[in-house]
Amino acid sequence: MSTHGSYNIRSKSSFENDNNNKGTNNKGTMKESGGGSTGKAVKMVTQGSKESLFICFLVTLWYSSNIGVILLNKYLLSNYGFKFPIFLTMCHMSACAVLSYVSIVFFKIVPQQMIKSRSQFLKIATLSVVFCGSVVGGNISLRYLAVSFNQAVGATTPFFTAVFAYMATLKREAWVTYGALVPVVAGVVIASGGEPGFHLFGFLMCLSATAARAFKSVLQGILLSSEGEKLNSMNLLLYMSPIAVLVLLPAALIMEPTVVDVTLTLAKDHKSMWILLLLNSVTAYAANLTNFLVTKHTSALTLQVLGNAKGAVAVVISILIFRNPVTFVGMAGYTVTVLGVAAYGETKRRFR
Repeated sequence: MSTHGSYNIRSKSSFENDNNNKGTNNKGTMKESGGGSTGKAVKMVTQGSKESLFICFLVTLWYSSNIGVILLNKYLLSNYGFKFPIFLTMCHMSACAVLSYVSIVFFKIVPQQMIKSRSQFLKIATLSVVFCGSVVGGNISLRYLAVSFNQAVGATTPFFTAVFAYMATLKREAWVTYGALVPVVAGVVIASGGEPGFHLFGFLMCLSATAARAFKSVLQGILLSSEGEKLNSMNLLLYMSPIAVLVLLPAALIMEPTVVDVTLTLAKDHKSMWILLLLNSVTAYAANLTNFLVTKHTSALTLQVLGNAKGAVAVVISILIFRNPVTFVGMAGYTVTVLGVAAYGETKRRFR
């Protein structure tokens, strides 16, 4: 009995020890499992924070490059005495051609897309000519208009886009969407009446540039709509830029015959001339690159909101730098236009 009993006692003790060990092991496993979940959560939060910081960094670069190129254009064309908007645009396109090639072929920011047919090349060439017209027109307008008013007129791009899209495809939007365009146009009319430095020729050039920019976006959607011909914006810039240079070079030599002499004279008097031109041209490419990257990493709605805010920031900075007079009526008109653009984007999103 005693032996049996002692066996039983030993067995019971062993059983309790086993249970205690299992409990300890289970607790350890639970702790490890809990620690793993917490680690994953922390890792996800860290990745989310990094992504948010990266997007903020991209948006900052986008704002800086876009506003920077506008302000540098204004300084060179209006304040510095470099009155050659066609040649300046050619410098921009030359930088875009070289830097696009380096970014795509060497750094492989995006995969290179090849031109597959003569028809596709002709379509790209057409887009390039229209794009040249929009950039040249915008640069010419900066010679005569304040940046604040230039941005107000440029904000009417959705109006021209809606008009050209309807003319090209006969596709109608909801009436409320077209109604949202009324304040877009009305705001510019109000701003024009309150602009102390209003210049008719500069205004017409800015309006033409805005219309050309809208026409280019509509034309791009039509010409490069098939799956085999679609190009992302960076590859499109790669092929458009050299064509633009070939178009702008003879135009600059014919329409701006003194550009070489004046540029060399300015370079002798101001040693920073070449640095300004180079910085301006590189910034123009950076504006295109960061626009593409922000588009890639955010939504279309976010991009639209950021774009509207960017125009407002550009207006404030230009007023602080150039000290151009601004009236209450002019600012009210610009505000109405921006609100109209925001309403237009929202109605398009809801009623598409």
